[in-house]
Amino acid sequence: MLKFRLILAAATCLAVPLTAHAQPVKGPYVSLGVGTSILDPSNAAFTQSAGPNFIKISGKNQFRPAYAGDLGVGYGFGNNFRVELDGNFIRNTRHALDLSLTESIGGSTVSTPTIHVRETGGVNKYGPMLNGFYDIPVSFPLHPYIGAGVGYQWIKLNSDFTILPGQVSTSGTRGSFAYDVIAGAAYDVPFVPGLALTGEYRFMQLTGSENFNLNLPGGIVEPGLNRRVKFGQQSSQTFLAGLRYQLCNPPAPAPAVAETAATVAAAPAPAPARTYLVFFDWDKYNLTPRATQIISQAASDSKTQSTTSLDVSGYTDTSGTPDYNQGLSLRRAKAVAGQLVADGVPASEIEIHAFGETHLLVPTGPGVREPQNRRVEIVLN
Repeated sequence: MLKFRLILAAATCLAVPLTAHAQPVKGPYVSLGVGTSILDPSNAAFTQSAGPNFIKISGKNQFRPAYAGDLGVGYGFGNNFRVELDGNFIRNTRHALDLSLTESIGGSTVSTPTIHVRETGGVNKYGPMLNGFYDIPVSFPLHPYIGAGVGYQWIKLNSDFTILPGQVSTSGTRGSFAYDVIAGAAYDVPFVPGLALTGEYRFMQLTGSENFNLNLPGGIVEPGLNRRVKFGQQSSQTFLAGLRYQLCNPPAPAPAVAETAATVAAAPAPAPARTYLVFFDWDKYNLTPRATQIISQAASDSKTQSTTSLDVSGYTDTSGTPDYNQGLSLRRAKAVAGQLVADGVPASEIEIHAFGETHLLVPTGPGVREPQNRRVEIVLN
């Protein structure tokens, strides 16, 4: 047992993982996502006043989805929490503008019906966001997560629309603070350790209302004319599919399992009780070829020594619910006991125990997938 713990402690992030089920993200990682974004309709207003008289043009911009991308670098703390610095770029095209005119002259106010004007051009949004994430521990390969963060976004606007007697355009680049909320899920790629496929939804809200340039037809030149149009706060919904790669992969248990089992089985010094360790994949109770070898060795040794009974005790890690883990540990213990009987050990000499996620070999918090805790111990008494 002491040698087993030393082997475990010596493992580093440079070890090549052989397991298809990743532990919680630990250490640095990078992520990339591409997709599309829906920019919600936003208000726009232009006001020109002279004393008590004024003209106000109000509009609502309509957008169409185009494309979106996000590149991130992050760090996982190994307890399902991680932080990530993202840089995003979102493109939407301008589709239409609904305009209405309110005019007040000499105390008399007149409003015109809303007109629908076709627009061309688009709006680009880009900037950094600092996000925090929580990976929800579940007992199946798809790992959901939630997150939220704050940052700063620049908006680059260019669009044209026609109102008699000529073409009008809006342009400029402005910035605003922003916040976002995120929901997504990751799937670990079994044959590429550290790599996960991701699907993600992000809602982003810009907190500021910004003034952009209003470019009038060339023939309109009036001193004191307002050449700014105010756009209201923008909110968008982005959908991304991508990849996440963990730069420092967790150590693999397989080499340590083989060496530990061989060391225990080949220990020359007799002891009052001998212990054999059989390890399992995450959420599994079927026996691997190496597991059957260890069980066969335990069965053979029980026949050549003064063995009165064999204790077969099943355990799990802390991922999953306690009730589920209790049942899983019992299934693992029964699988090992069944193989012992097949190897010639009388069933009357076998005592089966199930301890679930208690008596951890490697102490962890709740919801942690620890390969060394997914085991059955065979003790020869």
